Amino acid sequence: MDEALRDLGDYIVAAMPQYVLGSEVEHGELVVTAAAEAIVKVMTFLRDDSNCQFKQLVDLCGVDHPDRERRYEVVYNLLSLSQNQRVRVKAATDESTPVPSITPVFSSAGWYEREAWDLYGILFADHPDLRRILTDYGFEGHPLRKDFPLTGYVELRYDEDQKRVVYEPVTLPQEFRNFDFMSPWEGMGAILPGDEKAKGQE
Repeated sequence: MDEALRDLGDYIVAAMPQYVLGSEVEHGELVVTAAAEAIVKVMTFLRDDSNCQFKQLVDLCGVDHPDRERRYEVVYNLLSLSQNQRVRVKAATDESTPVPSITPVFSSAGWYEREAWDLYGILFADHPDLRRILTDYGFEGHPLRKDFPLTGYVELRYDEDQKRVVYEPVTLPQEFRNFDFMSPWEGMGAILPGDEKAKGQE
């Protein structure tokens, strides 16, 4: 199976060397790396080529790598029912460079791209309706970024006096505590009842 996937990866790279940067088999799955600016051409080829026929977009998601210069990866998972194969396509981008929308190729990508924009802040050029899909309209930031605070920026609650939902800055009821992650058995200096028997056997 891995050999067939490697052959398919080599075929895709050879067919589009200017757009496809490489391919490899990871955990029994074919992974193709594509140039973000050419993602529409790559997706069209994967959908229409007779040796590929990846006609179904299963998923599209974002990945955040804050230590990289191009910190985001857009990951496309495609399925070919006729070939009984899957391919994962990755394209890297940064915070300010939009990735072309693949909605002209796969109409189902519209909601996936909205989700990636909402949760990561990844921009998609020429998207027909790029707006938040999971968070509220007044939400600040993008919650799946690695630099997004765990507590968020605001909290909401229903106010009985105002009879509506209100947004307030996050307030923590106690100061941040630094845990040393030692178990009670390691942290105690005293010998616990029963421990003296174990030491005697040694």
